[in-house]
Amino acid sequence: MFDIESNVYGFIKPTLDAHTLGIHAVAELLEDCGYRVIIAGDVIARAMDDYRHETKRKVVVEWILSSKINQIGLSYRLDHSDAVNMIGFLINELKINHLLSYQGGPIKSIFFGGLPEACEMIEAAFSGLVKTFIGGESVRETLIKMDVPEMKIPRDIIRGSLYDDERMEFGKKIIDSQEYCQFMPVDRSGYLEYGTKKDTVVKRIAANLEPSFAPLIRAHAGSYSSSISRTDSVKEFISWSKILADTKYLDILSIGSSQLTQSNFGEVWEGKTNGGGVPINSPEEYQMIWDASRPLLVRTYAGTKNVPSLAQMHERTLNTCWHALSLWWFNQLDERGPYDLYTNLKQHIDTLKYIAKTDKPFEPNVAHHFSFRGADDVTYIVAAYLSAKLAKKYGIKKLILQNMLNTPKLTWGIQDLAKSRAMIKLIKGLENANFSILLQPRAGLDYFKPNMDEAKMQLAAVTALMDDIDPHNESSPPIVHVVSYSEASNLATPEIINESIQITQYSLQEYRKFRRNGKVEDMSKNEELQERMNDLFHAARAIIFAIETVIYNPYSAEGFYKIFSAGFLPVPYLWREVEEFKYAKAWKTRQIKGSVKIVDEENKPMKTEQVLKIAINNIHNAEYNLKQRITKNLK
Repeated sequence: MFDIESNVYGFIKPTLDAHTLGIHAVAELLEDCGYRVIIAGDVIARAMDDYRHETKRKVVVEWILSSKINQIGLSYRLDHSDAVNMIGFLINELKINHLLSYQGGPIKSIFFGGLPEACEMIEAAFSGLVKTFIGGESVRETLIKMDVPEMKIPRDIIRGSLYDDERMEFGKKIIDSQEYCQFMPVDRSGYLEYGTKKDTVVKRIAANLEPSFAPLIRAHAGSYSSSISRTDSVKEFISWSKILADTKYLDILSIGSSQLTQSNFGEVWEGKTNGGGVPINSPEEYQMIWDASRPLLVRTYAGTKNVPSLAQMHERTLNTCWHALSLWWFNQLDERGPYDLYTNLKQHIDTLKYIAKTDKPFEPNVAHHFSFRGADDVTYIVAAYLSAKLAKKYGIKKLILQNMLNTPKLTWGIQDLAKSRAMIKLIKGLENANFSILLQPRAGLDYFKPNMDEAKMQLAAVTALMDDIDPHNESSPPIVHVVSYSEASNLATPEIINESIQITQYSLQEYRKFRRNGKVEDMSKNEELQERMNDLFHAARAIIFAIETVIYNPYSAEGFYKIFSAGFLPVPYLWREVEEFKYAKAWKTRQIKGSVKIVDEENKPMKTEQVLKIAINNIHNAEYNLKQRITKNLK
């Protein structure tokens, strides 16, 4: 007989699905609770790819038995019909081999993580047998659903999630009351240049600071349908722009342009895949969007080739309210652009020089891209600082500091606050009469649940988190990037964008009232938060000091290349150009007490000195890689 009292969790992710962050995050949580967790290797993952073949299913069963697994989970975020069949074949194989607990076998629970439609279909087909996860579940909710008794959840996890639970309670009150629906647009029109070609984001903030400040709202919008023509898609977005302008909830329209717009602007697109987003392909179309969007401020994605010339075109047609560049990203490293990293960095620095001449702000679209690829919290901060100092060197006067929270989504709110404050403290050290920052927080890219009501509560809760970054400064944040509550399930239409703005602005007002009345904790006085912030600040500062000491001319294309190539900015989930940047990838990170840390082979956090020693030892190889890259590019 099997010992069904001890739990060993086994997780399988078929190789067809590239999404890995969820499995690793859950595995680390379970390990923190004292459980053994086994993540299937390539052999089992490939066997699951071919789940229709009996011999492959037997490979999976043998793995379950030999590993003594009694809690089995499957993650699959692709086709929902395929997901249902995959679970069905797996369950049938378990039944044939009498492995389910009611048959006297070891398998006590089966878990599935995937898309909402797949989860609904699986729950309908296998009622009570499979527990599903659609994403957005809290830490405590996840563990309890995975059969972890509350008494086995470590006290620091319970304590760490308390702040998040309280914010969700706040969010529930906001949405249940429906009072946010009465929030009216903020009148921004009290200055001469409003909505004209002479308008700027700096002027709009300055004109609205008194008597009571409500942050400017940026939202990303992009309509596209493969069933209509490219020109009709652009016309539809122009219509959206006018609706958003006329309803006046939005301040900054961020155009969700297509991949082809970014990579092949002005070219013939026949035979190429659009990749989603608004398929803009001429300066005249950008001009029409600007005309329709009066009096909104407007911005769009940078190009992924011919970057400086596209920035100039955006300036002419959109009077773009700020420019954004990704520096290490949107190139061959993430398959978002055609350039190698070194060429990309050179193009972006040339673009920075142009932006400085326009006197427009610059937004480094950088730090969260490291987090997407498994970077630790210190790397998030260091990448943001390096980007800011590079911008300052090349003449940028105003920096839009984008701060993506909830990334990865199981990050504790208290850790998000510590990370945000450490980053801001470091970068504010660069401020002087000619350089300053404007904070722009936002929710995480995959933070929201597919259930619309729950997602609205999450939006209110993350708004409270944004306000707690600088809790006694009611002019902060000056800009909020509102991610619409429908992000996990539906395209955000103008109506959804406007409702998301209403939730955000109303929640911000109410949360400040709650704080003034002592109904929520004053996070400026939280000692654990202060300790976490200090640790992050000192670690980031040590890495920056080492980079500036050992890398010649660090704030250059060559310097940024060597910093990345030597491994000063760990990205363990990098999956392109891995030979050239093997030192950047050669790290291991894991979530520990709501944060992401670099760990050794025994999963113990590494000290900053250990990390620096390894990266510094790689500098010679990084310099060699750079020479090889320059030589290759000259051929």
